[in-house]
Amino acid sequence: MKELTVRVFRFDPEHEREGHFETYIVTVNEGARVLHVLHAIHDGIDPTLSYRYSCASGQCGSCAVRVNGEPVLACMDEAHDGITIEPLNLAVKKDLVTDLVPRLEEIAYLLPKKETVLPKKADIDAMKPLRDCIECLCCVSVCPAVDVTKFLGPTAMRQEMRLALDPRDSGDRISDAVREGLFTCTSCQACWKVCPKEIEIPGKAIEKLRAHAYKRGFTLPRHREVAALIRETGRSVPRTTESFLERVGEVIEPYGPVKATVGFFIGCMYNLRQQQSAIDALEVLRRNGIRVIIPREQVCCGSPLIRTGQLDYVDTLKRRNIETFTSRGIDTVMTMCAGCGSTLKNDYKTPFKVMDINEILTKYGIEPPARLPIKATYHDPCHLMRGQGIRDQPRELIRQVVDLVEMPPICCGSGGGVRAGNPEEAAALGSRRGEEIQKTGAEIVITSCPFCEFHIAGHTDKPVRNIASVLLEGYREKDRKKGMRAGH
Repeated sequence: MKELTVRVFRFDPEHEREGHFETYIVTVNEGARVLHVLHAIHDGIDPTLSYRYSCASGQCGSCAVRVNGEPVLACMDEAHDGITIEPLNLAVKKDLVTDLVPRLEEIAYLLPKKETVLPKKADIDAMKPLRDCIECLCCVSVCPAVDVTKFLGPTAMRQEMRLALDPRDSGDRISDAVREGLFTCTSCQACWKVCPKEIEIPGKAIEKLRAHAYKRGFTLPRHREVAALIRETGRSVPRTTESFLERVGEVIEPYGPVKATVGFFIGCMYNLRQQQSAIDALEVLRRNGIRVIIPREQVCCGSPLIRTGQLDYVDTLKRRNIETFTSRGIDTVMTMCAGCGSTLKNDYKTPFKVMDINEILTKYGIEPPARLPIKATYHDPCHLMRGQGIRDQPRELIRQVVDLVEMPPICCGSGGGVRAGNPEEAAALGSRRGEEIQKTGAEIVITSCPFCEFHIAGHTDKPVRNIASVLLEGYREKDRKKGMRAGH
């Protein structure tokens, strides 16, 4: 047995306007789940506590709550001392009980064809990754698009794709999905990261629905323009000035002994929009013993096409990029762009290893920079934290140079083609990100993605900097102080 102290959200709409937290001390068995804690409170301390559960086996989804801010099934998540238990981010009926009915009523159901049709094994196999949903709505509770625009959410999209694959269904699922907000998904991947059944809704449902929508002519005009630009120039953004590739040599040698050699996949934004961040990164890499090879023939990774369902040119881009690096015998390709890195790791089959710059720098270690008297907050790019599982490495680097204040890891609104195709939604999500930045009291915002850098800069009055640029500033301050000492 063990004693736990927990905080639980309480809200009775008949007697109060907003909820509050109450602290309870309970005694439960070792290995007890959150649901057991709620039972202990209800049965031994406060029988008025309201919460929902049914099977207690992780199959019905009814006991979904947030624990320390993360959606979980109460019956499956182990309870620990000091946890905070809240309802999902949905309309609350009482305490931990949310109103699921409006969302569940929006989920499509099978419309049988007049003739009898039996699914074949191939149909069943195609539907299998999508049919394990227990309708807990954890995914909906973390979806940023649902909060700011008309979007039925990831559960509804999963069901539309599942029905689109079912030969027994007579509905027009692609038209339905477009009408329900298919192109408002930012590809942030929050939904499948919290899904108890690990249903990969962005990749297995939304992107596939968008691919069908593309074939039907439903792709947004701005997305079609980007696709045309990629075909014409090999890049997803138009040239406005000298590119990064034109400004640097093909091989950049470090200042000291070589620790490692990497190929640099630059990406469209750092090549044509935010060249200075990439140039700063080269200086940091040189200072830390990394030889960098930068092939000129590289092109767009294809992420803008994959995320918007325009797949017919993607294989051409993949072949060109893979050949570009393999022809030089490169066995490790480094990315700076979170979206490019996620695409190369998850959508390509590469004969080389792909590593983000934060992975490279933490793997080989960096020379300590001078500390700067700055309080900073860090924005987790969705395609870095969720797409690549990289969360700790950026923080390890940042804490060496400035004081770090955390903020919630929410989407800034720039991904999934939303900034181009649904600018009002992107602006709403950017404003929400700006509000969180303001709450931290930070002087600067640090991130590790060009799209996030660019988008967030329009929604905060704080400077937005790349991690590499901040590290370089720390090195320059270190050199300045050394020079002052030498002058004396």
